[in-house]
Amino acid sequence: MAPSRHLPSGASAIASKLQGNLQGLKPSQQKALSRLYTRRYPNQGGYTPEQARELAILSRGVGRQLGLLIDRQGRPQMVIVGGPGSIYIPELPRARLGAGRLRGLRLLHTHLTSDLLSREDLMDMLFLRLDSLAVLTVDEHGDPRRLQYANLLPVAPIPHDEEEESQAERPAYQVHDVLPWDHVDVDFAELAQALEDEWARLAPTPSESRRPAATPTAGSSEAARAVLVSISTAPKSTQERELDELEALAETAGVVPAGRMVQRVHSLNSASILSKEKLAELETLALQAGAGLVLFAGDLSPSQLTHLADATERKVLDRTMLILDIFAQHATSRAGKLQVELAQLRYTLPRLVGKNKALSRLAGGIGGRGPGEQKLEMDRRKIRERETRLKKQLEELRRHRAAARRRRARAGVPVAALVGYTNAGKSTLLNVLTQASVLAENKLFATLDPTTRRLRVPEERELILTDTVGFIRHLPEELKEAFRATLEELESADLLLHVADASHPELDVHNQAVEDILREMQLQDVPRLLVLNKWDLVDEESRAALRFRFPDAVPIAARAGQGLEELSREIVRRIDWERDVRVPPPPPAAKTLPDQESIFPQD
Repeated sequence: MAPSRHLPSGASAIASKLQGNLQGLKPSQQKALSRLYTRRYPNQGGYTPEQARELAILSRGVGRQLGLLIDRQGRPQMVIVGGPGSIYIPELPRARLGAGRLRGLRLLHTHLTSDLLSREDLMDMLFLRLDSLAVLTVDEHGDPRRLQYANLLPVAPIPHDEEEESQAERPAYQVHDVLPWDHVDVDFAELAQALEDEWARLAPTPSESRRPAATPTAGSSEAARAVLVSISTAPKSTQERELDELEALAETAGVVPAGRMVQRVHSLNSASILSKEKLAELETLALQAGAGLVLFAGDLSPSQLTHLADATERKVLDRTMLILDIFAQHATSRAGKLQVELAQLRYTLPRLVGKNKALSRLAGGIGGRGPGEQKLEMDRRKIRERETRLKKQLEELRRHRAAARRRRARAGVPVAALVGYTNAGKSTLLNVLTQASVLAENKLFATLDPTTRRLRVPEERELILTDTVGFIRHLPEELKEAFRATLEELESADLLLHVADASHPELDVHNQAVEDILREMQLQDVPRLLVLNKWDLVDEESRAALRFRFPDAVPIAARAGQGLEELSREIVRRIDWERDVRVPPPPPAAKTLPDQESIFPQD
């Protein structure tokens, strides 16, 4: 809103109630516009004849479009002054928003030409989830002429297995016929309530989803449904597989996947991930699916997050945010909680500006210095200080675990570590082999903390078997660094048991992701044994192909207890039982980092 610097003090108080383009308006005009706040607009018909004439005269008098955001009790919540050919709706509060609920506000605004509802008007209604939107045309004499209104249209959510093209056949809104301005016979409050009732009737229950959701995360129920989005240069088949994995992650987080959008692009826009047309399509899909959450298969930059926050009222998360949320849900030990919090802080800090639209407007630059910047820097400093404390605590954790590894090394007990893609069955295998009671569920990242158990193998030998956190492709860097204390367990291993899901259609992709992470951790030279788990879910033809491709692998079905004897014999054969015991040196003492040595840049 442009400031009114040359108004008397009384006029300034009046202008503070108005929104939009007030530049050049006389104090008397602003006073007349402010009186619109005192009116009560009936739901039946939308206005009285006197109110319509007043609005038309004022709009023609100032030569600009005028808009009223009216609640269901008929009270104007915002009076907006636009330009001669357009109107800009300021940021609205998020109160009352939900997957199956409208905002509780209808927009009535004027057009100074004979043009009726435009695509921009309809997009505003869609993105803001307005109860309805009406345009009142004004002639050159300042008289009202015609009215046209539109409302969002509830439709049944699109089934998961339905063709993507069917989305275009499902209109998101209904535009009604043009009416004489004084013959409007509709109750706008009843219309809005009927729409919400229809959405509630069409909303699917969790049992109608493709798979039952896990326990919902904290928050309102409408946020438990999500639209999954992939915007990438990769082929569509690759994007669909990535969305399959994102769907499994969403279900692990307690979210019900309710729709998908896939777009292949030549190059990604670093500032805005989606065009306005695609954003409208996404909003339509989310609206029809009853989704309060949008999940992106890739990582979003701070500018992309800001762009999406400005465009949609829905909560937006990228893949890394979702994984961090899953880790936060599953972290039970002190070490796990510390590592998750550190990863969250590292991911949050560079996106701090983009997380809050109010902060982003005040942060830095000409015209932006002041209290907002001080608040932003205060938040950054708190994050850096907390991160330094977490690093010290994790350093102590590393030293504690290193001492335990040295004790095992002195005892001459070899160590085998279970590694593999998440949900490959590592914890199930540990439980079966050692009669442990580690949580083993059919969900991603069920295990976060390393679990160590003694295992007796043939020839009266013993070894230490360690279960570790599962890997995933494109593992966020923040997690790699934060979980360094956990993954260091692998460095002292004499043998890595690479557990893979033999029944998964992306077995090769998963295996390569594990190999890449092990190489990044400089563990490529540690002896490895490939264990093809879930062999009982593989058909005979596929088994023959897998035996040919992986001749040295051991096929097992951990849950069914099949192939475990052969696995035990192969473990005995692969470990060098006569090796010289090398006691690893203790890690260096934790270094206290001064503030200027923080890993984050000082903005």
